[in-house]
Amino acid sequence: MRSFFIGLFFCGTAVFGLAQSTAFGIKGGLTAGRQRWDNTFERDMLLRYHGIAFIESASEDSRFALFAQGGYHIKGSAIRTPRSAVTGSGGTIFDVPAQQISFEDRNVSLTVGAKQRLDLDLGEKKLYYMFGIRGDYTINTLLGPRLPNEYDIYTIYYPIPGFVRKFNYGITMGGGIEIPFDELVGVLVEFTVNPDFSYQYDQPPLENIINPNPWAPRGNISLPQRRSTNLTFELSFGFRFLRKVIYID
Repeated sequence: MRSFFIGLFFCGTAVFGLAQSTAFGIKGGLTAGRQRWDNTFERDMLLRYHGIAFIESASEDSRFALFAQGGYHIKGSAIRTPRSAVTGSGGTIFDVPAQQISFEDRNVSLTVGAKQRLDLDLGEKKLYYMFGIRGDYTINTLLGPRLPNEYDIYTIYYPIPGFVRKFNYGITMGGGIEIPFDELVGVLVEFTVNPDFSYQYDQPPLENIINPNPWAPRGNISLPQRRSTNLTFELSFGFRFLRKVIYID
């Protein structure tokens, strides 16, 4: 996996080496995250944010460009429950308030790829589509509520930090529009879909786990194998700057 990241890094540096003129900038915005889990119930979508710095080749003679970008992304899923009443083992009825529990993976990423601008008559505006190969590194996680909750009956379903994988990989694909202010400065709006191909969480079957549910009968339980992959949808707004190289004879 580390060799994969090293390969991405050298591919990214090649973008700078091959290009005469380059464009660079920053972008960020809303992230909608989902996780596919094995052997457990469906999670809800998690709404968070991302920020990205990018650089790409630029040529007046071609609509094709290579790009490299690094970013910070919060991925994951959530559990949202309405207010409800739960009957304990002794027949006591407990009022459980509504709650949201977040499962967050805070990742830094490196992506290299290509983008193609469309040949459409939009004046100075340019539509484009893009595709890239991405590597992620998880710097930290939030795997449950920030504060203890006596009504939390989902604790047994929380991920266990030791089974979170640090290195993951996937692809980034999408498109957007570039809107120039002048020859060297512009803005962009972009939408991407970002599926992972590796497991962010990979836990084998576990035996003799203490059930933390305060209303369940006492005793140990078993947990099946649990694995999850990330999928995010990102809407970005950003600024794009052109570094233009002009050769004079």
